[in-house]
Amino acid sequence: MKWVGRYWMKWMWVMLMVGLGAMGNDDKEEYIKYKDPKQPVGVRIKDLVGRMSLEEKIGQMVQIDRIAATPDIMKNYYIGSLLSGGGSTPLPRATAADWVKMVNDFQKGSLSTRLGIPMIYGIDAVHGHNNVYNATIFPHNVGLGATRDAELLRRIGDATAIEVRATGIPYAFAPCIAVCRDPRWGRCYESYSEDPKVVQEMTDIILGLQGEIPKGSRKGVPYVAGKNKVAACAKHFVGDGGTTKGINENNTLTDMHGLLSIHMPAYYDAIIKGVSTVMVSYSSWNGKKMHANRELITGFLKGTLNFKGFVISDWQGIDRITSPPNANYTYSVQAGVLAGIDMIMLPYNFTEFIDDLTYLIKNNFISTDRIDDAVERILLVKFNLGLFENPLADLSLVNEVGSQAHRNLAREAVRKSLVLLKNGKNANDSLLPLPKKASKILIAGSHADNLGYQCGGWTIAWQGFSGNNETTGTTILGAINSTVDKDTEVIYLENPEGEYVKSNHFDYGIVVVGEYPYTESAGDSETLTMADPGPDVINNVCGAVKCIVIIISGRPIVIEPYISTIDALVAAWLPGSEGQGVTDVLFGDYGFTGKLPTTWFKTVDQLPMNIGDPHYDPLFPFGFALTTNRMVARSISAGVDGRPYVPIVMIFLFIGFCIQGEGWVVQWAATMRGGGGRTKGGSRRWG
Repeated sequence: MKWVGRYWMKWMWVMLMVGLGAMGNDDKEEYIKYKDPKQPVGVRIKDLVGRMSLEEKIGQMVQIDRIAATPDIMKNYYIGSLLSGGGSTPLPRATAADWVKMVNDFQKGSLSTRLGIPMIYGIDAVHGHNNVYNATIFPHNVGLGATRDAELLRRIGDATAIEVRATGIPYAFAPCIAVCRDPRWGRCYESYSEDPKVVQEMTDIILGLQGEIPKGSRKGVPYVAGKNKVAACAKHFVGDGGTTKGINENNTLTDMHGLLSIHMPAYYDAIIKGVSTVMVSYSSWNGKKMHANRELITGFLKGTLNFKGFVISDWQGIDRITSPPNANYTYSVQAGVLAGIDMIMLPYNFTEFIDDLTYLIKNNFISTDRIDDAVERILLVKFNLGLFENPLADLSLVNEVGSQAHRNLAREAVRKSLVLLKNGKNANDSLLPLPKKASKILIAGSHADNLGYQCGGWTIAWQGFSGNNETTGTTILGAINSTVDKDTEVIYLENPEGEYVKSNHFDYGIVVVGEYPYTESAGDSETLTMADPGPDVINNVCGAVKCIVIIISGRPIVIEPYISTIDALVAAWLPGSEGQGVTDVLFGDYGFTGKLPTTWFKTVDQLPMNIGDPHYDPLFPFGFALTTNRMVARSISAGVDGRPYVPIVMIFLFIGFCIQGEGWVVQWAATMRGGGGRTKGGSRRWG
C-alpha cells in the first residue's frame, strides 16, 4: 500500500498549494486602494467611485437632518451626510459626550454599508458652536467686522473648530461672507460689513477653522489640517446681501460688474484659503434663482475660480427654485443638480429626491459624468478630513466646550467689537470711561439682564431665545455687578419711571436696549425700530440722569430721535455669551477700538445707503469711531475716602478721516457736538 501513501501525500501537497494559492488571491483581493491612506487622495477617489453603484453615488449627494435619520436609514439609503438645523439636538442641554454618542451611532450605520463610506455631519456653528449648551458664543459677524482684526478671526475660527470637533462633528456651515448692503435684511448681522474689502479680510476665519493652507497648495483645492479642524463653508453664493429693499431670499439687481466688485471678492479669497465647501444662496440674481444658476455655479465658481470642493444647497434650497416652492420637484432636482450643486440639503424628503434623481439619470436628463463629479468632490472633502481613517469621534476634547480659554477669547472679541458713537453732549463733557466707584448707579433696559437677547438668533434655537436659562454666560448686568467697586450700589429696573429716576439721585444710568432675537426672514424689517419699551426707557432715564445707552442689535437701528438726550452711545451689536467684554471697555480697563462696519443711517427713507453713494448723508458714516484710553479707577462720589478724585483719562476723537469710494472722496470731521455733529467736505453687507 506504499503507492497509496505516495498518492495521498501528492494529493495533500496539491491541496496545500491550491489552498495557499487561494489565500494569495484573497490577499490580493483584500488590498483596496481607497482604504490605503498611503495612496494619493486622487487615486483613492478614483478607485472608490469605480466600485460604487448608482444608488450608492446618489446617496452620497443626500444630506438630511438628524430628525429624519436612523442608523438603518444611513445604511439602507447610503446617506452621505447629516446635519443639525437650528435647535436640532440629541437631547435638551445635551453634553458634548451626548453629541459624540449620537454622531457615532449614525456613523456606525454608514460604516456598515457594503463599501463603508463614512458620512459627514454638518452644523450651523456661525458664532461659536451655537447649537450646543454651554458652548462659547462669540459675537455675531457684524461685531467681528467692527474689530477689523483678521488675526482675531483666525483664533476664533480655531476655538470654534475645537468645540465643534469636541462634539464629534467635522463640518461647520461657516463663515457667511455676504456683503450686507441694506440693514433691513434680516441676516445683516451674519455679514461682516457693507464693504467687500472688510469681508475679504475677515475670511481669515477659514484659516482658523480649517488650518493654515500649506505653501504651494494648488488654488481651489480644499484643505483641512487635522483632527482638531473642521471643513468650512463659504456662504451664500452669491449676492444674498444685495437684495431689493433687503428682503430675504429676494432678487439682487446688479450687472456683472456690480456682482464681481461687491459680492464676489470674498469668495475668491475663501477659495485661495482652501475653503472646503460653498453653500448656494436662496436669492436670485437679476431674476434667476441662484440654485438653478449654472453660469455662476459651474461656469464661474467651479470654472473661473477653479473651486474643487463641493457645492451644497441651502435648507430646502432646490424646492424654492419654483414659485411656489415644490411646485415641480422633479424639475427642481434637475435644475439644481445640472446647475452644479453637489450635495442637496433636503433635509427630510430623501426618498422623493432619490427616486427623482434616479429617474432623471436613467432617462438621460442628467449625465452620469455630472453625478461622478459631484461624488468625487464630496469624497475629496471626506478624505481630507481623515474620515476614512478616523470615522468615529472620541471624548478627548469634550472639556474644550465652553472652556475658560475660549470664553476669554470671546470676551476679547466683545471689547474689540464695541463702537463708541457718542461720548458727552459736547467735546468737553465726556462721560466714558465710567468710574467703578460711585454711590448709586441705575441699570435699565430689557437687554441688560437677558443672555438670549445678548446672543441673538442662531443661538441654541434657530430664532434664538429669551432669558438666562438656555445656556451659560455672563449678562451685561452680571458683568457690571462684578466690575464696580464693592461699595457701589447697583439698582436694576427693566423699565423705571422717570420720576423714580429723578428722585433717587443716581450718579449715572446705563441703559441696555435694542432688538429682540431673530433669524432670516423673521428679521426683515421695513422700519428698523428699537424694540419696546426701549425708547421709553431711554427717555425716562436719560431725561433724569447722565446716561450711557448700549445698543444690542444686529444692525443699525433708528436712534436719531433720541440722540440729543443721550450722553454716551455704544453700539455693542450681538456680543454673545461674554458680557464682561462690554464692561472691560465701559469702565476703562481697555479703550474703545471698534469701527463701524456699516453705515448708520438717519432715517430708513435713506436706505439703501452705502459709502460712496452720491446721496450719502449718514448719522454716522462707515468706519466712524471714537476712542478712549484705559484709565485708573476714579470716583464721582465726593469724599468717598476723604480725597478728591480726578479723571486721568484723555478722550480722543476722530477729528477727521478720509474714506475713498469709486470716484468719490468723503472727508468727515466728527466732534460729536449735540449727538454726532459733523462737517461734510468733498463731493460726495449671505445666510
